[in-house]
Amino acid sequence: MQTPPTQQFRTTRRIFLQGTIALPLAFRARSVLALSANSKLRTAHIGVGGMGGADLASIASHPQVEVAALCDVDSQKLEEAASKHPNAQKFRDYRSMIGNLADTIDAVVVSTPDHTHAPAAMAAIQKGKPVYCQKPLTHEVHEARQLRLAANARKLVTQMGIQVHSAAPYRRAVRMIQAGVVGKVSQVFAWSNKNWGYDGGPLLGSVEAPSTLDWDLWLGTAKVRDFVPSAYHPGNWRKLIDFGTGTLGDMGVHIFDTPYAALELTAPLWVQTTCRKPTNIGHPERNVVKYEFPGTNYTTERLIWSWFDGDWAPPKTEDLELPSDWGLGDIKLPGQGSLFLGEKGVMLLPHVGEPILLPEGRFKGTQPPSVADGNHYHEWVDACLGTGATSAGFDYAAPLTEALLLGVVANRYPDQKLLWDSNDLTITNVESANSLIRRPYREGFEVAGL
Repeated sequence: MQTPPTQQFRTTRRIFLQGTIALPLAFRARSVLALSANSKLRTAHIGVGGMGGADLASIASHPQVEVAALCDVDSQKLEEAASKHPNAQKFRDYRSMIGNLADTIDAVVVSTPDHTHAPAAMAAIQKGKPVYCQKPLTHEVHEARQLRLAANARKLVTQMGIQVHSAAPYRRAVRMIQAGVVGKVSQVFAWSNKNWGYDGGPLLGSVEAPSTLDWDLWLGTAKVRDFVPSAYHPGNWRKLIDFGTGTLGDMGVHIFDTPYAALELTAPLWVQTTCRKPTNIGHPERNVVKYEFPGTNYTTERLIWSWFDGDWAPPKTEDLELPSDWGLGDIKLPGQGSLFLGEKGVMLLPHVGEPILLPEGRFKGTQPPSVADGNHYHEWVDACLGTGATSAGFDYAAPLTEALLLGVVANRYPDQKLLWDSNDLTITNVESANSLIRRPYREGFEVAGL
């Protein structure tokens, strides 16, 4: 294949300009804040331990950010964060923080367990605050749709925390796919060998929650249950269906991101999972999830997407359905990544790493486009200040999350193809599955709009 010069990369509806995606207008919401170019963006942070601590440090590293408020249900984590930001006001309940400081904060960062993403983000949106929310955007499909609609109605700047979305290798992969380097794509394979599942029985050994943890606030919208050491807080909640979204929700959103953006996918037509029978406690420890998406300008008439996780990842070579004459029989897949099967060849995108075109002989001499690394956090701050735009706002993040979470729903209905009506947010052939699209919140933790 002749080397395509960078300038010959085909201009498309969504290309990269100066290292950032040039998204449609709805994806590039600018700030409605009345701040001058030299103003400080006063941020409030919900969840400041673990990933929340990393988010806090990254947002605070922007020279025009002033950390105004910190909130965490774990007083130990709260004090650790406050020691680095002594001028910030401290709260245990995000509802109190947003209610009391609505006039003195400019933007909100949500870095909580998955089940609290939507309630906390919606509370901020309803006060007219731009939001940076960790991935996956929500715990339920319905929540993702409502956050998008609410943020759009208020013309707010938003960003989902998929930090690698702004990294140069992923931007480069998008440009190459949209330039047609491997031709129209018929299949995507994505995988993670991480295991955020739990195949065991009921969680035993309940004790009184630590004095540093407000267990009732941690549970939030979820049903009341006893505290079990090492089962929920601080990290293992990802494995449990009421709080996390398993490996698919944790790593899947990162690895789905580039193919979803590059191919300009919309809502899937159906989803089907192979996994063990549901336990109603934890997510399966290993899954194969298949989707069919309608075709786009960058795909064949239809696109089949296959996800593998746990010890079923990476997929075996025979799972990839590659043409036998491509000489890829000895291909070695990384522990996490994605693969685009195109008409002319394949693109392998490790997580995290540069795109690789295969077979190597066919693409010898192909020069990848030059793109700059972006700072995903600072991109959001700049957009809030009116000097830029986000690339993973809720107009993009919510449809991506909806598609992803349908796979999580399908884990509860193994080997059944669930047919999806995106307009009505309804699974049309398995009525009982719709209870997992929107689940009720605990009394006292209801949120208007969700």
